[in-house]
Amino acid sequence: MSTPDPASWREQRREAAAVHAEALERRQLAESARARGLIAEFVSEAQARGVEPTPLRARSYDGRHRYRTDLRGWYLRRDESVAVGDDGEFYVLSVPASLRSALRGASVPPRDPPLVIGAGGKDGESLDLPVALARALGDDRAG
Repeated sequence: MSTPDPASWREQRREAAAVHAEALERRQLAESARARGLIAEFVSEAQARGVEPTPLRARSYDGRHRYRTDLRGWYLRRDESVAVGDDGEFYVLSVPASLRSALRGASVPPRDPPLVIGAGGKDGESLDLPVALARALGDDRAG
């Protein structure tokens, strides 16, 4: 009986990992596409209902400082850590502490939106995007 070639085994593992990574990326892209559709509907509905966007503020990673941004939108969590901008983008409002941000405001880039905000966090910290969007519209019946 022959022993498996270690180089061949490593190559098989490498290929399997690449296939797995590609599948994960496809799922994440599909999830983001669905979330973008929900966000687009939300922005349209908010505008139709007259739910005004507010100036968005970012918080330092340590939570000690808040900075203004040039963004306007709707917060999706009570702790104001994530929001949807009036531009239809999803923002995580967390930035490094800096004197520059204190003086000039923080720059927050948009991120790919998830269908579950805070997924993988501690129990009770995740929130389904549709529930968060309904709350931002003032629907008290939402989750």
